[in-house]
Amino acid sequence: MTLHLPDADGTVRAYEPRTDPLALGTGSAFTSRTVFSAAHVVADPYADTTPDGPAAVDWDATLAFRRHLWSHGLGVAEAMDTAQRGMGLDWATAAELIRRSAAEARTCGGRIACGVGTDQLTTTTGTTLAEVRAAYEEQLAVVEESGAQAILMASRALAATAQGPDDYLEVYGHLLRQAAEPVVLHWLGPMFDPALQGYWGSSDLDAATDTFLEVIAAHPDKVDGIKVSLLDARREVDLRRRLPQGVRCYTGDDFNYPELIAGDEQGFSHALLGIFDPLGPLAAEAVRVLDTGNTEGFRALLDPTVALSRHLFQTPTRYYKTGVVFLAWLAGHQSHFTMVGGLQSARSLPHLARAYELADQLGLFPDPKTAEERMRTLLSLYGVDQ
Repeated sequence: MTLHLPDADGTVRAYEPRTDPLALGTGSAFTSRTVFSAAHVVADPYADTTPDGPAAVDWDATLAFRRHLWSHGLGVAEAMDTAQRGMGLDWATAAELIRRSAAEARTCGGRIACGVGTDQLTTTTGTTLAEVRAAYEEQLAVVEESGAQAILMASRALAATAQGPDDYLEVYGHLLRQAAEPVVLHWLGPMFDPALQGYWGSSDLDAATDTFLEVIAAHPDKVDGIKVSLLDARREVDLRRRLPQGVRCYTGDDFNYPELIAGDEQGFSHALLGIFDPLGPLAAEAVRVLDTGNTEGFRALLDPTVALSRHLFQTPTRYYKTGVVFLAWLAGHQSHFTMVGGLQSARSLPHLARAYELADQLGLFPDPKTAEERMRTLLSLYGVDQ
Protein backbone atom coordinates (compact mmCIF):
# COMPACT_ATOMS: atom_id res chain seq x y z
CA MET A 1 0.00 0.00 0.00
CA THR A 2 1.27 3.44 -0.89
CA LEU A 3 2.28 5.93 1.79
CA HIS A 4 2.45 9.65 1.10
CA LEU A 5 5.61 10.98 2.76
CA PRO A 6 6.39 14.67 3.24
CA ASP A 7 9.75 16.04 2.08
CA ALA A 8 11.69 18.91 3.61
CA ASP A 9 10.67 21.20 0.72
CA GLY A 10 6.98 20.91 1.66
CA THR A 11 6.01 18.50 -1.09
CA VAL A 12 4.45 15.06 -0.57
CA ARG A 13 5.47 12.02 -2.58
CA ALA A 14 4.34 8.42 -2.88
CA TYR A 15 6.38 5.62 -1.33
CA GLU A 16 5.82 1.89 -1.63
CA PRO A 17 6.92 0.10 1.58
CA ARG A 18 8.67 -3.22 1.28
CA THR A 19 6.71 -6.26 2.39
CA ASP A 20 9.50 -8.58 3.56
CA PRO A 21 11.86 -8.00 6.50
CA LEU A 22 15.52 -8.87 6.43
CA ALA A 23 15.88 -12.43 7.74
CA LEU A 24 18.07 -12.11 10.84
CA GLY A 25 18.29 -14.64 13.66
CA THR A 26 19.76 -14.44 17.14
CA GLY A 27 23.25 -15.63 17.90
CA SER A 28 26.12 -16.02 20.31
CA ALA A 29 28.78 -13.53 21.36
CA PHE A 30 31.34 -12.32 18.85
CA THR A 31 34.95 -13.48 18.64
CA SER A 32 36.76 -10.77 16.67
CA ARG A 33 35.28 -7.58 18.13
CA THR A 34 33.72 -6.38 21.37
CA VAL A 35 30.49 -4.61 20.43
CA PHE A 36 28.17 -2.60 22.64
CA SER A 37 24.90 -0.99 21.67
CA ALA A 38 24.07 2.12 23.66
CA ALA A 39 20.40 1.58 24.49
CA HIS A 40 17.49 4.00 24.71
CA VAL A 41 14.92 4.10 27.52
CA VAL A 42 11.21 3.59 26.99
CA ALA A 43 9.15 6.31 28.62
CA ASP A 44 5.95 5.60 30.54
CA PRO A 45 3.31 7.17 28.27
CA TYR A 46 0.68 7.28 31.02
CA ALA A 47 2.76 9.15 33.58
CA ASP A 48 1.67 12.69 34.44
CA THR A 49 5.02 14.42 33.90
CA THR A 50 6.48 17.69 32.63
CA PRO A 51 9.57 18.18 30.45
CA ASP A 52 11.65 19.40 33.41
CA GLY A 53 10.26 16.90 35.94
CA PRO A 54 11.67 13.52 36.99
CA ALA A 55 11.77 10.90 34.26
CA ALA A 56 9.03 8.28 34.12
CA VAL A 57 10.24 5.00 32.64
CA ASP A 58 8.36 1.94 31.44
CA TRP A 59 10.65 -0.57 33.12
CA ASP A 60 9.18 -3.69 31.52
CA ALA A 61 9.57 -2.37 27.96
CA THR A 62 12.99 -0.88 28.72
CA LEU A 63 14.37 -4.16 30.04
CA ALA A 64 12.72 -6.14 27.23
CA PHE A 65 14.65 -4.06 24.72
CA ARG A 66 17.90 -4.89 26.48
CA ARG A 67 17.06 -8.58 26.31
CA HIS A 68 16.50 -8.09 22.58
CA LEU A 69 20.03 -6.70 22.20
CA TRP A 70 21.61 -9.43 24.33
CA SER A 71 19.79 -12.12 22.34
CA HIS A 72 21.75 -11.01 19.28
CA GLY A 73 25.09 -11.19 21.09
CA LEU A 74 25.49 -7.45 21.61
CA GLY A 75 26.65 -5.90 24.84
CA VAL A 76 24.54 -3.12 26.34
CA ALA A 77 26.03 0.27 27.15
CA GLU A 78 23.60 1.50 29.76
CA ALA A 79 22.63 4.96 31.01
CA MET A 80 24.63 6.67 28.30
CA ASP A 81 23.87 9.57 25.97
CA THR A 82 21.44 7.38 24.01
CA ALA A 83 19.41 6.88 27.20
CA GLN A 84 18.98 10.67 27.36
CA ARG A 85 21.49 11.30 30.13
CA GLY A 86 21.50 15.07 30.51
CA MET A 87 18.49 15.35 28.17
CA GLY A 88 15.59 14.14 30.30
CA LEU A 89 16.96 11.21 32.30
CA ASP A 90 17.80 12.48 35.79
CA TRP A 91 20.45 10.81 37.96
CA ALA A 92 18.01 9.18 40.38
CA THR A 93 16.24 7.42 37.50
CA ALA A 94 19.55 6.61 35.81
CA ALA A 95 20.77 4.94 39.01
CA GLU A 96 17.62 2.82 39.11
CA LEU A 97 18.12 1.99 35.43
CA ILE A 98 21.68 0.86 36.12
CA ARG A 99 20.62 -1.38 39.00
CA ARG A 100 17.73 -2.95 37.11
CA SER A 101 19.67 -3.50 33.88
CA ALA A 102 22.70 -4.95 35.67
CA ALA A 103 20.45 -7.40 37.49
CA GLU A 104 18.78 -8.33 34.19
CA ALA A 105 22.20 -8.83 32.61
CA ARG A 106 23.14 -11.32 35.32
CA THR A 107 19.91 -13.23 34.68
CA CYS A 108 20.44 -13.27 30.90
CA GLY A 109 24.19 -13.70 30.89
CA GLY A 110 24.51 -10.44 28.96
CA ARG A 111 27.44 -8.07 28.95
CA ILE A 112 26.81 -4.61 30.36
CA ALA A 113 28.76 -1.42 30.94
CA CYS A 114 27.20 1.65 32.54
CA GLY A 115 27.78 5.37 32.32
CA VAL A 116 29.37 7.23 35.24
CA GLY A 117 28.96 11.00 35.15
CA THR A 118 28.28 14.02 37.31
CA ASP A 119 24.76 14.96 36.24
CA GLN A 120 23.43 14.99 39.82
CA LEU A 121 25.58 18.08 40.41
CA THR A 122 24.16 21.53 39.75
CA THR A 123 27.08 23.58 38.52
CA THR A 124 27.56 27.17 39.71
CA THR A 125 30.43 29.63 39.55
CA GLY A 126 31.47 28.32 42.95
CA THR A 127 31.60 24.62 42.00
CA THR A 128 34.95 23.05 42.90
CA LEU A 129 36.94 20.20 41.43
CA ALA A 130 36.44 18.33 44.70
CA GLU A 131 32.67 18.49 44.22
CA VAL A 132 32.99 17.27 40.65
CA ARG A 133 35.18 14.40 41.80
CA ALA A 134 32.73 13.50 44.58
CA ALA A 135 29.86 13.39 42.08
CA TYR A 136 31.84 11.03 39.87
CA GLU A 137 32.68 8.88 42.90
CA GLU A 138 29.03 8.59 43.91
CA GLN A 139 28.05 7.31 40.49
CA LEU A 140 31.09 5.05 40.19
CA ALA A 141 30.07 3.38 43.45
CA VAL A 142 26.56 2.71 42.12
CA VAL A 143 27.89 1.10 38.94
CA GLU A 144 30.51 -1.00 40.71
CA GLU A 145 28.00 -2.16 43.35
CA SER A 146 25.68 -3.27 40.53
CA GLY A 147 28.42 -5.51 39.14
CA ALA A 148 28.62 -3.67 35.81
CA GLN A 149 31.70 -2.29 34.07
CA ALA A 150 32.10 1.47 34.43
CA ILE A 151 32.26 3.96 31.58
CA LEU A 152 33.65 7.31 32.75
CA MET A 153 31.60 9.74 30.70
CA ALA A 154 32.57 13.28 29.83
CA SER A 155 31.28 15.72 32.45
CA ARG A 156 29.60 19.05 31.81
CA ALA A 157 30.50 20.04 35.36
CA LEU A 158 34.18 19.26 34.81
CA ALA A 159 34.18 21.14 31.49
CA ALA A 160 32.73 24.18 33.27
CA THR A 161 34.99 23.97 36.33
CA ALA A 162 38.40 22.86 35.04
CA GLN A 163 40.94 25.60 34.40
CA GLY A 164 43.16 23.58 32.11
CA PRO A 165 44.63 20.15 31.30
CA ASP A 166 46.08 19.65 34.77
CA ASP A 167 42.62 19.63 36.31
CA TYR A 168 41.55 16.83 33.99
CA LEU A 169 44.70 14.88 34.84
CA GLU A 170 44.00 15.30 38.55
CA VAL A 171 40.31 14.31 38.46
CA TYR A 172 40.67 11.36 36.11
CA GLY A 173 43.84 10.17 37.81
CA HIS A 174 42.03 10.11 41.15
CA LEU A 175 39.09 8.17 39.71
CA LEU A 176 41.24 5.64 37.89
CA ARG A 177 43.34 4.95 40.97
CA GLN A 178 40.26 4.02 42.99
CA ALA A 179 38.35 2.16 40.26
CA ALA A 180 37.98 -1.50 41.21
CA GLU A 181 38.20 -2.75 37.61
CA PRO A 182 39.42 -1.31 34.29
CA VAL A 183 37.02 1.29 32.92
CA VAL A 184 36.16 2.74 29.53
CA LEU A 185 37.01 6.43 29.09
CA HIS A 186 34.50 8.34 26.99
CA TRP A 187 35.35 11.39 24.89
CA LEU A 188 32.08 12.88 23.67
CA GLY A 189 32.46 15.69 21.18
CA PRO A 190 30.57 19.00 21.34
CA MET A 191 28.39 17.97 18.38
CA PHE A 192 26.71 15.57 20.83
CA ASP A 193 26.76 18.06 23.72
CA PRO A 194 27.77 21.70 23.19
CA ALA A 195 28.58 22.02 26.91
CA LEU A 196 31.61 19.75 26.33
CA GLN A 197 33.46 22.21 24.10
CA GLY A 198 37.13 22.33 25.05
CA TYR A 199 37.13 19.02 26.89
CA TRP A 200 40.51 17.77 28.15
CA GLY A 201 41.47 21.40 28.67
CA SER A 202 41.69 22.72 25.11
CA SER A 203 39.60 23.47 22.02
CA ASP A 204 42.66 22.44 20.00
CA LEU A 205 41.92 18.76 19.35
CA ASP A 206 45.61 17.89 19.01
CA ALA A 207 46.34 19.34 22.44
CA ALA A 208 43.24 17.70 23.90
CA THR A 209 44.32 14.35 22.45
CA ASP A 210 47.72 14.66 24.10
CA THR A 211 46.08 15.22 27.50
CA PHE A 212 43.69 12.32 26.93
CA LEU A 213 46.60 10.03 26.11
CA GLU A 214 48.53 11.29 29.14
CA VAL A 215 45.67 10.19 31.39
CA ILE A 216 45.72 6.72 29.83
CA ALA A 217 49.51 6.37 29.86
CA ALA A 218 49.59 7.09 33.59
CA HIS A 219 47.06 4.32 34.36
CA PRO A 220 47.06 1.78 31.49
CA ASP A 221 46.12 -1.08 33.83
CA LYS A 222 42.92 0.74 34.80
CA VAL A 223 41.75 1.58 31.26
CA ASP A 224 40.01 -1.22 29.36
CA GLY A 225 39.48 1.10 26.44
CA ILE A 226 38.36 4.45 25.12
CA LYS A 227 35.13 5.41 23.38
CA VAL A 228 35.70 8.14 20.85
CA SER A 229 32.65 10.12 19.66
CA LEU A 230 34.14 12.90 17.53
CA LEU A 231 32.72 11.88 14.12
CA ASP A 232 36.23 12.14 12.67
CA ALA A 233 37.48 8.82 11.31
CA ARG A 234 41.02 10.00 10.60
CA ARG A 235 41.47 11.35 14.11
CA GLU A 236 40.14 8.11 15.62
CA VAL A 237 42.56 6.00 13.59
CA ASP A 238 45.48 8.22 14.60
CA LEU A 239 44.42 8.05 18.24
CA ARG A 240 43.98 4.28 18.37
CA ARG A 241 47.47 3.82 16.90
CA ARG A 242 48.89 5.78 19.85
CA LEU A 243 47.14 3.77 22.56
CA PRO A 244 49.21 1.66 24.96
CA GLN A 245 49.27 -2.07 24.30
CA GLY A 246 46.09 -3.71 25.55
CA VAL A 247 43.93 -0.57 25.61
CA ARG A 248 41.05 -0.89 23.18
CA CYS A 249 39.46 1.75 20.99
CA TYR A 250 35.66 1.55 20.92
CA THR A 251 34.38 3.60 18.03
CA GLY A 252 31.55 5.98 18.77
CA ASP A 253 31.63 7.39 15.24
CA ASP A 254 28.10 7.00 13.93
CA PHE A 255 29.20 8.36 10.53
CA ASN A 256 32.13 6.05 9.74
CA TYR A 257 31.70 2.89 11.84
CA PRO A 258 31.97 0.22 9.09
CA GLU A 259 35.47 1.23 8.02
CA LEU A 260 36.63 1.79 11.60
CA ILE A 261 35.40 -1.59 12.82
CA ALA A 262 36.79 -3.36 9.75
CA GLY A 263 40.14 -1.72 10.42
CA ASP A 264 43.35 -1.72 8.45
CA GLU A 265 46.74 -3.40 8.49
CA GLN A 266 47.64 -1.57 11.73
CA GLY A 267 44.54 -2.36 13.75
CA PHE A 268 40.81 -1.84 14.18
CA SER A 269 38.19 -0.37 16.46
CA HIS A 270 35.73 -2.24 18.62
CA ALA A 271 32.33 -0.55 18.91
CA LEU A 272 30.10 1.28 21.36
CA LEU A 273 27.47 2.93 19.21
CA GLY A 274 24.07 4.55 19.53
CA ILE A 275 23.20 3.57 15.97
CA PHE A 276 23.45 -0.10 16.98
CA ASP A 277 20.23 0.45 18.96
CA PRO A 278 18.06 0.39 15.81
CA LEU A 279 20.60 -1.65 13.82
CA GLY A 280 21.11 -4.33 16.50
CA PRO A 281 20.23 -7.55 14.62
CA LEU A 282 21.78 -6.38 11.34
CA ALA A 283 24.93 -5.12 13.05
CA ALA A 284 25.25 -8.41 14.92
CA GLU A 285 24.95 -10.41 11.70
CA ALA A 286 27.63 -8.24 10.09
CA VAL A 287 30.06 -8.75 12.98
CA ARG A 288 29.52 -12.51 12.87
CA VAL A 289 30.47 -12.40 9.20
CA LEU A 290 33.57 -10.43 10.19
CA ASP A 291 34.38 -13.11 12.78
CA THR A 292 34.93 -15.51 9.86
CA GLY A 293 37.50 -13.16 8.35
CA ASN A 294 35.14 -12.00 5.60
CA THR A 295 35.70 -8.25 5.66
CA GLU A 296 34.01 -7.73 2.30
CA GLY A 297 30.88 -9.50 3.52
CA PHE A 298 30.90 -7.41 6.66
CA ARG A 299 31.11 -4.20 4.66
CA ALA A 300 28.43 -5.38 2.24
CA LEU A 301 26.00 -5.73 5.15
CA LEU A 302 26.94 -2.64 7.14
CA ASP A 303 27.89 -0.02 4.53
CA PRO A 304 24.27 0.42 3.32
CA THR A 305 23.23 1.39 6.87
CA VAL A 306 25.41 4.50 6.93
CA ALA A 307 22.88 6.64 5.07
CA LEU A 308 20.32 5.99 7.83
CA SER A 309 22.85 6.67 10.56
CA ARG A 310 24.03 9.92 9.01
CA HIS A 311 20.41 10.98 8.68
CA LEU A 312 19.56 10.23 12.32
CA PHE A 313 22.73 11.93 13.57
CA GLN A 314 22.53 15.02 11.38
CA THR A 315 22.91 18.44 12.97
CA PRO A 316 21.88 19.11 15.70
CA THR A 317 23.37 15.69 16.44
CA ARG A 318 22.26 15.50 20.06
CA TYR A 319 18.66 14.97 18.92
CA TYR A 320 19.46 11.65 17.27
CA LYS A 321 17.69 9.95 20.19
CA THR A 322 14.34 10.99 18.72
CA GLY A 323 14.98 8.99 15.57
CA VAL A 324 16.24 6.01 17.55
CA VAL A 325 13.08 5.83 19.67
CA PHE A 326 10.90 6.46 16.62
CA LEU A 327 12.40 3.43 14.87
CA ALA A 328 11.99 1.31 18.01
CA TRP A 329 8.28 2.17 17.96
CA LEU A 330 7.94 1.30 14.27
CA ALA A 331 9.83 -1.96 14.85
CA GLY A 332 7.41 -2.99 17.59
CA HIS A 333 9.79 -2.75 20.54
CA GLN A 334 7.43 -0.33 22.28
CA SER A 335 3.77 0.51 21.95
CA HIS A 336 4.07 4.29 21.60
CA PHE A 337 6.22 7.13 20.31
CA THR A 338 6.68 9.03 23.56
CA MET A 339 10.01 10.05 25.08
CA VAL A 340 11.34 11.17 28.42
CA GLY A 341 11.13 14.95 28.58
CA GLY A 342 8.84 15.13 25.55
CA LEU A 343 11.82 14.76 23.22
CA GLN A 344 9.66 13.08 20.56
CA SER A 345 9.03 16.61 19.32
CA ALA A 346 12.72 17.29 18.66
CA ARG A 347 12.70 16.18 15.01
CA SER A 348 10.41 17.28 12.18
CA LEU A 349 7.91 15.10 10.36
CA PRO A 350 9.97 15.15 7.11
CA HIS A 351 13.00 13.99 9.13
CA LEU A 352 11.02 11.12 10.66
CA ALA A 353 9.49 10.21 7.29
CA ARG A 354 12.95 9.92 5.74
CA ALA A 355 14.13 7.82 8.69
CA TYR A 356 11.21 5.46 8.13
CA GLU A 357 11.98 5.19 4.43
CA LEU A 358 15.67 4.46 4.92
CA ALA A 359 15.02 1.88 7.65
CA ASP A 360 12.29 0.22 5.59
CA GLN A 361 14.59 -0.05 2.57
CA LEU A 362 17.13 -1.84 4.79
CA GLY A 363 14.48 -4.34 5.95
CA LEU A 364 14.94 -3.38 9.59
CA PHE A 365 11.31 -3.77 10.63
CA PRO A 366 10.46 -7.33 11.77
CA ASP A 367 6.85 -6.68 10.75
CA PRO A 368 6.77 -4.21 7.83
CA LYS A 369 2.96 -4.06 7.93
CA THR A 370 2.96 -2.88 11.56
CA ALA A 371 5.61 -0.30 10.75
CA GLU A 372 3.57 0.93 7.78
CA GLU A 373 0.39 1.18 9.86
CA ARG A 374 2.14 3.11 12.60
CA MET A 375 3.75 5.44 10.08
CA ARG A 376 0.37 6.00 8.45
CA THR A 377 -1.14 6.86 11.86
CA LEU A 378 1.61 9.39 12.56
CA LEU A 379 1.21 11.00 9.15
CA SER A 380 -2.53 11.30 9.69
CA LEU A 381 -2.02 12.91 13.10
CA TYR A 382 0.13 15.54 11.37
CA GLY A 383 -2.57 16.12 8.76
CA VAL A 384 -0.92 14.39 5.82
CA ASP A 385 -3.69 12.87 3.70
CA GLN A 386 -3.21 9.20 2.84
